[in-house]
Amino acid sequence: MSESYTVQQRVNELRDTINKHNYQYYALDDPSIPDAEYDRLIRELQQLEKQYPELVSEDSPTQRVGAKPLAGFSQVSHEVPMLSLDNVFNAKDLRGFEQRIRDRLGRSDPITFTCEPKLDGAAVSLLYRFGRLERGATRGDGVVGEDITHNVRTIPSIPLVLIGDNFPDVLEIRGEIYMPRVGFEAFNEKARVKGEKLFVNPRNAAAGSLRQLDARITASRPLEMCCYSVGLVQGGDLPNSHSDILMQLQRWGLRINSEMRTVVGGDECLDYHDGLLTKREALPYDIDGIVYKVDDLELQQRLGSTAKGPRWAIAHKFPAEEEMTKLLGVDFQVGRTGAITPVARLEPVFVGGVTVSNATLHNRDEIDRLNVMVNDTVIIRRAGDVIPQVAKVVMERRPANTEAIVFPQQCPVCDSELIRVEGEVVTRCSGTLICGAQQKEAIKHFSSRKALDIDGLGDKLVEQLVDEKLISSVVDLYSLTVEQLITLDRMGSKSAENLVAALNASKETTLPKFLFGLGIREVGVATAASLAKYFGTLAALQKASVEDLLSVTDVGPVVAQHVHDFFNNTSNFDMLNILHDKGIRWPDIEVKHADDLPLAGMVYVITGTIESLGRIEAKEALEALGAKVAGSVSKKTSCVIAGLNAGSKLTKAQTLGVDVIDEAEFIKLLAKY
Repeated sequence: MSESYTVQQRVNELRDTINKHNYQYYALDDPSIPDAEYDRLIRELQQLEKQYPELVSEDSPTQRVGAKPLAGFSQVSHEVPMLSLDNVFNAKDLRGFEQRIRDRLGRSDPITFTCEPKLDGAAVSLLYRFGRLERGATRGDGVVGEDITHNVRTIPSIPLVLIGDNFPDVLEIRGEIYMPRVGFEAFNEKARVKGEKLFVNPRNAAAGSLRQLDARITASRPLEMCCYSVGLVQGGDLPNSHSDILMQLQRWGLRINSEMRTVVGGDECLDYHDGLLTKREALPYDIDGIVYKVDDLELQQRLGSTAKGPRWAIAHKFPAEEEMTKLLGVDFQVGRTGAITPVARLEPVFVGGVTVSNATLHNRDEIDRLNVMVNDTVIIRRAGDVIPQVAKVVMERRPANTEAIVFPQQCPVCDSELIRVEGEVVTRCSGTLICGAQQKEAIKHFSSRKALDIDGLGDKLVEQLVDEKLISSVVDLYSLTVEQLITLDRMGSKSAENLVAALNASKETTLPKFLFGLGIREVGVATAASLAKYFGTLAALQKASVEDLLSVTDVGPVVAQHVHDFFNNTSNFDMLNILHDKGIRWPDIEVKHADDLPLAGMVYVITGTIESLGRIEAKEALEALGAKVAGSVSKKTSCVIAGLNAGSKLTKAQTLGVDVIDEAEFIKLLAKY
């Protein structure tokens, strides 16, 4: 046996041993050897790799930190969007969530939920290919994040190689990277001694650590990761319940939360909530609530998601932190739709890890309900740990010099009359087309990524263009010239040319994006897509009656009226014609009624790897033909598409006698239609 072969054997043996001890330590929280022995194994491996550099591999436990800092972060598109969760704050709201699930599923028996602490850190995605860590990414906006692979590789609780076997060829794992309290306090103490900047809280510390271009800085921070779900899965199968998936992730070497529990019904969810709340301060990490998820994946599939988040999961936020301060005055802000929002100006106060100097008072009714006045002492609460709000007036501290808050009669921006529609709590500016605030916000919305996606047209530039009177509405964007733009501060000729090019490029869009960009009240991304799909053309939508609009999925009476009113407004009609004359175009959508589609009423399941096109493309192709694509096989399944390395779903389909086709037959099916 040659020396090189013997060394290779020892290197492999050391790596396997170290990986197993990492699993014991990080995934199971049950170390099996002293730290000194672990350090000895690491040193031996480092010595061998230094002596035989040809044996060094990227996934070796010694290779967690890269040598060269990055120049910048590249973007990552999430194949499966990382959706956000709706929140509940009390027992009544939680029971309402459970009842909505029952109603949608048509069942009265209790639902089984998985309960997990909601860690206060930074959400990330890890992509493993054939068991090896290939990519790490931030959540970003849920659709596009940043590539932080060089940083996640430095975190000891993230395995570079999964343990065991039978994992899917491609496995995306979602989780939270956080800084434990002890590590946070120790890190800040070191910074304090050195006279360096301190982190405000562990959440900011974790997020800031992940956005370091030099991975060596991240490696010096005491970060951990806890997994809570999976995203993209190809070339293999996972268990049929969320809790079993988490246990499987743990067996593959990933950390899951030891406080995770499976319960039955809303009452047991509340019992779990009360129990965790009592031990919140004793936990070694910060949490801001609990996440409840329907455990059965088939039920999750049936419940589906909205554009924002899943219908089968909710976050139960703990009571927000509160502090007292003084209300110094009230400003009135004008939003994109003309809504007037009173904003309290406060003596700065530290609440929930941040310094708060402004808080929302929501509307006129809220001011009356609180009976709040200028110079009052008020309690500030960070609702959902995000939006500061005035929660209560401390009446016993009311001074003699209080002043009533006077709600304006005219818009503070354009002086137009303020109106309040009967039945609504919001007061709005009537100067839709002349109000500078509405113009700015409407243009920002129109040019945003989910709308016309005009690259380089940021919020500050929009405000500058309006203030300089170069534009007053979205139609003016398409008349801007390089000569006009270079007169602006910090706008060079190259930047001006790029912006004009981006404006021209934005003229080729889609009907859903255009509809969303118009900023019609209550019309979000999902509703815009539903309207486009149902009517097919802008002309058909413009002619639609309220009754026609009510036929669209997810469109109720309020939305239907807003859409109808928008397209029957003369000013809006003129604006649409001008945009058309400016060259904005999109392909019409062929309208097909669901009952006429060839696969209408059929349920398909995809398992294994489809080599000729990705899983997402395969799913979209089936849905375009009218099929529903489910995540698990049942008696209701019409057909299973079995790609390479098809697993348990194929076996179950064969057991149930469900039709099965391979990739070649699937491609023929698509070609047929």
